[in-house]
Amino acid sequence: MEYAILGLFGVLAIVVVARFAPRLGVASPLLLVVVGIGASFVPGVPEIVVPPELILSVVLPPILYAAAVNVPLVDFRRNLKAITGLSVLLVIVSAFITGFALYLVLPDLSLPAAIALGAVISPPDAVAATSIGKRLGLPPRLVTVLEGEGLVNDATALVLLRSAIAASAGAVSLGEVAGEFAYAVAAAIVIGIAVGYAMVWVRSKLDDPILNTTLSFTVPFLAFLPAEELNASGVLAVVVAGLITGHNSARYFSSHDRIAERLNWRTAQFILENGVFLLMGIELRTLIDQVEADDLSVLEAVGLGILASILLMLIRTLFVIPLIAVLRRDQRRAKGQERYLDSALRKLDDREHDEDSSPANTKRIRGFLTRRRADVSFLTSEGLGWRGGAVIAWSGMRGVVTLAAAQSLPTDIPYRPQLILIAFTVAVVTLLGNGGTLPFLIRKLGIVGTDPRADRAELATLINEISDVGLATLDNPDLLAENGGEFSPDVIQRVREDSVMRSESVAEVRSGQPGPHQQHRILRLRVLQAERDALLDARATGAYSSRVMERAQNILDLEESRLAQLSGPSGRQ
Repeated sequence: MEYAILGLFGVLAIVVVARFAPRLGVASPLLLVVVGIGASFVPGVPEIVVPPELILSVVLPPILYAAAVNVPLVDFRRNLKAITGLSVLLVIVSAFITGFALYLVLPDLSLPAAIALGAVISPPDAVAATSIGKRLGLPPRLVTVLEGEGLVNDATALVLLRSAIAASAGAVSLGEVAGEFAYAVAAAIVIGIAVGYAMVWVRSKLDDPILNTTLSFTVPFLAFLPAEELNASGVLAVVVAGLITGHNSARYFSSHDRIAERLNWRTAQFILENGVFLLMGIELRTLIDQVEADDLSVLEAVGLGILASILLMLIRTLFVIPLIAVLRRDQRRAKGQERYLDSALRKLDDREHDEDSSPANTKRIRGFLTRRRADVSFLTSEGLGWRGGAVIAWSGMRGVVTLAAAQSLPTDIPYRPQLILIAFTVAVVTLLGNGGTLPFLIRKLGIVGTDPRADRAELATLINEISDVGLATLDNPDLLAENGGEFSPDVIQRVREDSVMRSESVAEVRSGQPGPHQQHRILRLRVLQAERDALLDARATGAYSSRVMERAQNILDLEESRLAQLSGPSGRQ
């Protein structure tokens, strides 16, 4: 019963902290760690020891999946070099350097075991960094890089941890470790792709949002469990499956499916992400009680954790400097490629008038050149400079994966309680130190996010483009109703006016000047509110069946949501 009460108060604490953290200018994960630490020392709070496999196998997959489905695959691909460098190379370098340093300090610790701890403390947790970044309006590319790093680096660290533990037992050689690492990554990608596409196909056949969303909760485990059974990286398989699902949802899922899934997954992600940070703080007292001063005192372990945190920040900074230099070089090269791609597209336009050219071949080449031109434009317009590099370097906060992975260390490893406390110290120091000062750094550097006016202009251009294609459907001479008859001209005109009105409404949002369409939205929302009041009165009288009432409620909700989207990012007039 006491654990049920603790769980209840935990959820309430998460909601309260999330509600007031923005007012305090602090990210929720940081406050939850502090609340958890304070709660761990309250008399009467029972000792809480969460099995590490529960975090790594039950909690981590849905967290990663929920984040992956919201990362656009195009953005992930465009930032693949930065994401790979931070989530793979930096994790490996950090693990070996910090592991070797701990090997020199702790005489009874073997080098593979020390590298295993280095793997534990190497992967940053992007939750705190991205929550701060989004709240302060970081540029989208910076947020994407940090999110992408957080998605992949756990896989690198856990595979490296598994290999280092095997090496510490003398089971494998260095060459075998490299081979197993490559196999774990390749197999995970294959499994993630297979599960992602298979589940998209299965879910596209369902016509019930509840069934579809329920099935979506199984996807991360369908990717994770087979991968782990085959000694591949389960978390990487989950990430790949999530990226594929998110990329294909617009094509194969209905709007109702997407709305229901988005709301339910955001709720699950909110509880899991914040819950693990609260749990991380609550476990502090238990960790301290497990440390035996004869081997290494609590203060000595905490001191080593602080030194390891400083070393990790130094390594990350030194790694980010050449990484930003490479990305800036790519940006300069992209500027030189723009004119060549523009020239190639112009030549392709001339080629379309050539009767000997193949339309299918021309379309394929145009698609490739257009995509490449968009990539080049992205690199030139959203380059990562040194100020962005400073934010990336300072965003090395560790999280609950560090603590869970530390608790999975073999029981016979020397200094095991101290090593877990060192990992916990690294997580807390980086979360509170780096995370607490990251907003100040962002403001001091003067980094600004996207220009709302530019976003409105881009939205208006996109809406006009897709509206033109949609309106062309109405001009098709072969346009027929389902019964084979022709549509009424009045109906066609009404549908045409709907698309035109939407384009003009977005154009008003773009200009920032109120106009007739904004007045229409305001008036329509007032009418919807009156209709909602009438619906509530009808419900109170019980004159209509509940199933009909629910359908009417959904109709009002969908229209209100559509009008809110047309009002701009905030959804308010």
